Formats: sequence, structure tokens, C-alpha cells
Amino acid sequence: MVSVTRPGRADMSSGSVAPKPGEPGVRTGRAAGPGRGPSRFGRLLHGGRMLQESAPGGPVPRLVMRWVRRPLLPAVRLWRRNIQLRVVVSTLLMSLGVVVLLGFVVIGQVRNGLLDAKGRAAQSQAAGGFAVAREKANAPIGPGGGQGDNAADGNARTWRSDLVVQLSSGGQGAFNVVALSADAQGAGTSRAPRTSGGVDPASIPQDLRDAVRQGGGTFETYLSIRYTDNVVEPEPGLVVGTQLNDIEGNPYELYYLFPLAQEEQSLNLVRGTLATAGLFVVVLLGAIAWLVVRQIVTPVRMAAGIAERLAAGRLQERMKVTGEDDIARLGEAFNKMAQNLQLKIQQLEELSRMQRRFVSDVSHELRTPLTTVRMAADVIHEARSDFDPVTARSAELLGDQLDRFESLLSDLLEISRFDAGAAALEAEPIDLREVVRRVIGGAEPLAERKGSRIRVVGDEQPVVAEADARRVERVLRNLVVNAVEHGDGKDVVVRMAVAGGAVAVAVRDYGVGLKPGEATRVFNRFWRADPARARTTGGTGLGLSIAVEDARLHGGWLQAWGEPGGGSQFRLTLPRTADEPLRGSPIPLEPEDSRQNRERAASSGKPEANGHRMTSVPVQSGSDKSSLPPRSAPPEVDPTALPGNGSRVVARQAGERGDLPAARASSEREDTTRGR
Repeated sequence: MVSVTRPGRADMSSGSVAPKPGEPGVRTGRAAGPGRGPSRFGRLLHGGRMLQESAPGGPVPRLVMRWVRRPLLPAVRLWRRNIQLRVVVSTLLMSLGVVVLLGFVVIGQVRNGLLDAKGRAAQSQAAGGFAVAREKANAPIGPGGGQGDNAADGNARTWRSDLVVQLSSGGQGAFNVVALSADAQGAGTSRAPRTSGGVDPASIPQDLRDAVRQGGGTFETYLSIRYTDNVVEPEPGLVVGTQLNDIEGNPYELYYLFPLAQEEQSLNLVRGTLATAGLFVVVLLGAIAWLVVRQIVTPVRMAAGIAERLAAGRLQERMKVTGEDDIARLGEAFNKMAQNLQLKIQQLEELSRMQRRFVSDVSHELRTPLTTVRMAADVIHEARSDFDPVTARSAELLGDQLDRFESLLSDLLEISRFDAGAAALEAEPIDLREVVRRVIGGAEPLAERKGSRIRVVGDEQPVVAEADARRVERVLRNLVVNAVEHGDGKDVVVRMAVAGGAVAVAVRDYGVGLKPGEATRVFNRFWRADPARARTTGGTGLGLSIAVEDARLHGGWLQAWGEPGGGSQFRLTLPRTADEPLRGSPIPLEPEDSRQNRERAASSGKPEANGHRMTSVPVQSGSDKSSLPPRSAPPEVDPTALPGNGSRVVARQAGERGDLPAARASSEREDTTRGR
């Protein structure tokens, strides 16, 4: 017998060991069919209107993405914040992948083993049946006109039927036999199809029949066995066939059909067993991962919670240490760090308390001798006309220095109150225009001596806020006096604005300005931009430090900007209502006439208004001034003293994000020069 060629196996991994009904194929030379065209969904993705190249920026995709992403945000947030969840889910996914891969390998091995065993048994059974058929066809004819032992089987018309019945009698339920004619003229004759078990002759694939006719050996393939009785469902099977000759010498095809129901049941049992075992293994690995990660994550979470409490000021918090492993060593190191940190903070607090107490005690103790010295100096100062010129000049210097000493003593007492947290705010609704007028009136004598003029911008309408008038006046007086002193005889501009929930007063001078980095140190105590510069107004070096504390006490900001040779600007921003958080300032920190803004305007080709580019602010009630163009570029430095953050000045690198939309600016009008 010709050896059987079986180059491939039918796929049994998709729930069946045989091809679907109507889709059989011979193992020998079976080629894949032509590729299918793109599906409707694929055409929608690649050529549809919704997802064209220009569509991602459209409203429909953005709306769909927002609708899809909204319910996923809590899960994404939980995934990012929970390391235990990430580890457990990753372990489950990897375990599931390994189990699925091993399942495919095991099922493939079992399937191949079952098919190989079934194929060998089928070949052996079919080979015996083919041999019997050849013997019956080649048996000699007896003297009575019969064919030996087959004389009782009837004539040639019933020979095939008898053959099929005889061959199938030895395998009831194990296999069926089908005999087909080699030509198309066999219907209704002795060469009509013969079957056993009610098998439909159309179950035999046409390509297998063609191979049997053309070849001279035995062929096999997998198929779907259909029955003439519609009650019985089709089932997968294996068919083995060859071409033989009947007693008349005519060729016919003989096929053995072996159902694969038992093999499919065995394979389904293996699949179910593997799925159950795999699911159990995955769940077990997930539980193990959860327990293991919990042992690591719990101390880390404990350390994070204790660190947060330490940052909140609860320095007595410590980690609970158990065991001697790496986590225990981490806990011991963390506790030592917390203990050393608590000790250092306590030492610094004690030193700070001692310093504040020393300053306060010295300031109070100096008041009594200072009063006595002051009385004596007043007597000497009043009698200086009776002294010689040198002594009279000494008496004047003594009075001036005593005035400065009294100011310094008052500033020290005020600083000690801020340090001790004893400063109280007496807020009430005030109009900052009145405060600015009083400050300018007091600073005009100094401005006349310096040759400067003080101009006011933005006082056309009320600028009302809940503030402590005494503290605000002290802040503005310090800013205006400093601007006049460092203005080199040039004008000083005081600008006021209100927008949203904030009011602002900015003092601009055109003097020596500030060098890079000095805007972050200008509010330090006793700091001076030019140590060689004489204090002609008797400053103590604590004015800006007290001013920034006053601003923070209001919940506001005191910020500085400056450029070398281009002057400086100090901006005070206060909330219109007490305890209202600030979100920005109605006046930009960097003035519109700064050197950088002028260079930007020149490079962009935008015209300037009256030589100065004014900021545009929102229209205020009662204002009938025309709006001016907004500033084109943000400032680069914004040293901000934020309330409650413990820092004097905070520098901003990328511009002033906190400024509110600027209000509509009114044209500058020069205030009348005030003098004696």
C-alpha cells in the first residue's frame, strides 16, 4: 500500500478538531485562501470621516476622548498613587500570560497526541477493510456461475451494498463506510453511492475525491461528517479513502469515516482542567504578591505618614520598629533622623527665642536711659546759640543721631513683635488715595531737596480696601522715601489700581535700580544695595523688613523689581476684603517702560504711547478713559513675599503668573507739585 502523506493537522484549539462544515481541506497541498479585504471597521478607521488626519483637532474627537477619559480618571489616579495595586496587577497579568502560554502548549501537545493516535488507528482499520474489499473483488467464479464464497451474495447490482454492510459491521459507532462511483453516471445503477450509518455521501470533500481518482494510494483528511437524518448534528471526523475495482472491473472509491467525538471530549476535559488550575494559580499568585508587597508597602506608608506629620510640626512622631531586617533598619534610621531634626529645631527655636527676648529686653531697657539722654540733648540743643560754632554743630549732630536712635529702637521693638507673633491688625475700610496723599505730603520736603517730583497715576476713582491705615501708611512712606532717596533727582511715579478682589499701589523710580539677584535680598534686615551710600534720611535698615511683614499681616504681597541703571519698582498688593486670598495683582510688577519691554516693542515694531507703554487694566466704575493696548511680554522676575510661607521674597523665572488682567489705564496726569 502506498504510504500516506500527512503534511498538516487540523486546528482543534478553537473548540473543534475538524474544519467547519463546508470548509474541509486535504492535508496534501492545502494552501491558504486569498486574503480578505479590509473590514468595515478598518475602513472606518483608515478612511472614515471621523478619524481623518485633520480630525484629531476637531470637536467630535475631543468630545469623544473627554467622554471616554472622564470615568477612567479615578482609576488612573488610584493606579498612580497605589504601588501595591500596581505590583499586584502586574503580577496577575504576567501570571495570566504565563498560564495562558503554558495552556496553549499543553493543549497543543495533547491535541497532537490524540490526533496521531487516532490517525494510526484509522490507517490500520482502513487498511484491513481495503484488503478485504480487494479479496472480494478478485475472488474466482465457482462452477455454478457464482464467485466462490460470494455466490450467495447476489449479482453485481448488490455487491457494493453487501460490501459496505460487511465492512461496517465490525465497527458499529466507531466508523462508517462509504462507497462512491468513480464516474458521474453511477446514480441509479449498481455504481450508486452506498453508505452506512446514515452518512450523507456529500460529506466527502470534492478535493479529496479528486486526489483519490488521480493518485494510486491512500489519502486522508479531516472533515465534518453530515447525516441524512437531520436529527443528528454534524460532527468532526477523519476520513481515509482509496480507489479500488469492483467485480466487474469498474473503479470505485471506498472511504472509512472515523468520528472524533471522543477525542474532542477528551480535549475539552483537558481544557477545562487547565483553565480551572490556571485560574487557581493566578489567584494564588495574586494573593501571594499582595501579601508580600503589603509587608514592604506598609512600613513605607507608615514612614510617609510620619514624615507628613513631622512636616506639620509634630516632631515627636516616630516609626514603630519590629525585627532586625532592612525595613527595621530603615525605621531606626528614620527615627534617628527625626530625633536629630527635632533636637536641631528645638535648639534653633530656643536660640530664636533668646534673640527675640534679648532684642525686646534691650529695646525696653534702653528706653529709660534714652529718655534721660534725650532730655539732656534737648537742653543742649536749645542752648546751642550760646556755644561756639564747633560745639553748636556737635549739639545738632547729637540731636539728629538721637532721632535716628529712637527710630531704630522703635523698629527693633516692632520687629520683635512680628517675631513673637504679637502683631495685631486693626483693619477697616480705607481709601488708599488719602493714605497716598499723606505720604506724599510728608515726603515732598525731601523730594524738593533731591530735585525730584512725585507724580500720582490712577487716583481718579476710589481705591478702597479693608486694611490697617497706620501700617499701610508706614509701608508706603518707606517705599516713597526710598524711591526719592535712590532716584538720583528723577521723577517718582506712584500708581494705584483696583481689579477683582485686589488693590495695588506701585512706586516707580528711575534711579540706580537693582542688580540681578538683589530683588530677592532687598527685604532682608539691615541689607543695603550700596554699603558706601550715606543714609541722608536717617534710615535704620529695617524699613523694608517691617514693610513686608506688614504686607504679610494683611495677607498681601510686597514685591520688588529693578534693573541696573533703569530704576526700580516696588508693588504693594492687598486684598480688598480682609482674609480674602489673593489671586493676582492689577498692576504688573515689571513696568511698561522698562528697558526690556522697550526693546521688545522696538523689535516687534509696535508703537509706544507718549514714550511709555502703559498696561491695560479692566474698566473701573466711573472711568471714562479710553483703553490702551496691553503689554506684549511678561516680566522675567517676580520676587514675591507670599503670606504665611515663611520666605521674604520668592523669585519667578517665567514671568508674573499671579497678575490679574490689567485694568484699563488712564492717561498719566501730573499732579501739582507740592512744596513749602
